[in-house]
Amino acid sequence: MKLNKRRRLESKTNYKKRLMLLKGNYLRLVVRKTNKYITLQIVESEDAKDRILYAADTKKLLKYGWPENKTGSLKSLSAAYLAGLLLGKKAKEIKQTIILDSGLIPNTTGSRVYAAVRGVSDSGVDIRYDEKAMPKKERIENKYEFFEKVKKNIEIK
Repeated sequence: MKLNKRRRLESKTNYKKRLMLLKGNYLRLVVRKTNKYITLQIVESEDAKDRILYAADTKKLLKYGWPENKTGSLKSLSAAYLAGLLLGKKAKEIKQTIILDSGLIPNTTGSRVYAAVRGVSDSGVDIRYDEKAMPKKERIENKYEFFEKVKKNIEIK
């Protein structure tokens, strides 16, 4: 059977990696970066058809106290962590283990992808990760003075 490689040529899908993730039969934390935001989704897959269970993106942080004049920094490490925390609060009742699906984003230690994973993990969701790949807490929290305010607002709501 010949696969349509159009999405691979467009740099959208790595079919080999996707097949391995689907064979695992776990829920997936899908992390994607756009030009302005970071999008996080918890996805369930049945017969290679994805169904989004929960979603959050860094644009939603504006509702929790992220300053309007700092919208250019919604792709930062801190924003990724807070979006992960927000998604984890929404998905609190998930009792299954979740695995990371970073797609075509390079696997870099201390990256925004792993900051989002740390946020999901800190909210109490069971997700597999290697502690060595995580960014340091100081790197996540020290950049912005309003970080703690936004974090408290997420935890309250």
